[in-house]
Amino acid sequence: MVGVGPAEGEGETVDAFLGQVADLRCEAPLPRMVRVRQRFDAPALDDVEGAVAGELRRLEGQIWPGMRVGITAGSRGVANIAAILRATGETVRRLGGQPFIIPAMGSHGGATAEGQVEVLAGYGVTEASTGMPIVSSMAVHHIGDLADATGPGPAVYMSETALQADGLIICNRVKPHTDFRSGIESGLAKITAIGLGKHEGAKTIHSFGTRGLAHWLPLAAQLMVRSANVLCGLAVLENAYDQTARVFAAAADGIGGPAEAGALEEAKGLMASLPFQDIDVLIVDEMGKNVSGTGMDTNIIGRMMIRGVPEFQRPNVRIVVALDLTEESHGNGAGIGLADILTLRAVRKLDLRATYINGLTSGIGGVQRVKLPLFLPSDVDAICAGILCCGRGDPVNARVVRIKNTLDIAELEVSESLLDEVRAHPRLEVLGRPGRLAIDAQGNLPRDAGVAAGH
Repeated sequence: MVGVGPAEGEGETVDAFLGQVADLRCEAPLPRMVRVRQRFDAPALDDVEGAVAGELRRLEGQIWPGMRVGITAGSRGVANIAAILRATGETVRRLGGQPFIIPAMGSHGGATAEGQVEVLAGYGVTEASTGMPIVSSMAVHHIGDLADATGPGPAVYMSETALQADGLIICNRVKPHTDFRSGIESGLAKITAIGLGKHEGAKTIHSFGTRGLAHWLPLAAQLMVRSANVLCGLAVLENAYDQTARVFAAAADGIGGPAEAGALEEAKGLMASLPFQDIDVLIVDEMGKNVSGTGMDTNIIGRMMIRGVPEFQRPNVRIVVALDLTEESHGNGAGIGLADILTLRAVRKLDLRATYINGLTSGIGGVQRVKLPLFLPSDVDAICAGILCCGRGDPVNARVVRIKNTLDIAELEVSESLLDEVRAHPRLEVLGRPGRLAIDAQGNLPRDAGVAAGH
């Protein structure tokens, strides 16, 4: 296995396996690139902690002295998450309660209590940063079973830690999901049904495929809300620059309901996007679990890759080249199958056990998206392979876009072939002159270099 300590003799086998492509080279005309900035309408909070405290005034009278209040945490890439959690905890303490954090992330962290604490630390969420203890356990209780006119649905499991708390605050970012389309996607209902369902609950809902997410997830969340003392939901909305745009407290019965559905529509209007409808090769410097649950946000790269789920019409990205896996992913390569081409460096970072646990828990979409793509020795080999395979008969004019990751697309690099569109686009600004990609002696792109303007 890659990324897992091998038994005696296995290390040589892994090296031999990966070494089969160590000298596989690809050559293609590399376009000159130019750095471009996108401008978005982006409301942002100046005082995030003050906004949280203001929204949670509704809890006055609901919290009694000594009340143990669990606060959920678990989604990756949430801006100001430590500050948001800290302000939530301070409000609970001001009202007399005793706040603590419950890791709510399904099977992440290798489906272990210790692993989930480690994942939270990777997001900057620790006891020191939030001022609260973290109580992590994978133990769950079966609270009921769902069914409707179409037949039986999933069994619903809920964290015993959450059930034992005197009260809960469900905190999460609301945004479009990367696996399905529905009135309720990623947000309060998800961190309740999937996150507080822990490994068992997440696995059960995901076993129903995308319908399990679109149809059963909100119903499971509502059952869980009725089974515990949920004080409120704290929804976080982000702008196109991944800054905190708004926070608001939703009544418990709004979780998985109209209040959350309205927040999702607002979140969609705030989203960033790539500025081109057709891209031959999209270079993604890094993918990973701290960027998106699927490594790369499907809404940005324009591909679902789940059988039975309609694909995006736009953007039309022909080849996705992912150059690296973030350290914060801890080897979890969920979503690697969304890429067409990887680098040997990224593959060597994979922890197949963590990746496969995530894939198996996620059901049909997870399994289909952990398939290992073609991988090549260096960044340049991978990019050249993408240009050669993108289907353009004149590769010298390939439409190439490079981004850091799918969370960070305010600045990007584009090939000269796109410059006319850039200049005509009201949201785009050219930041320099076209230049060759900066490439080191190993054929890799230094992550902090960008284009070498003027060469």
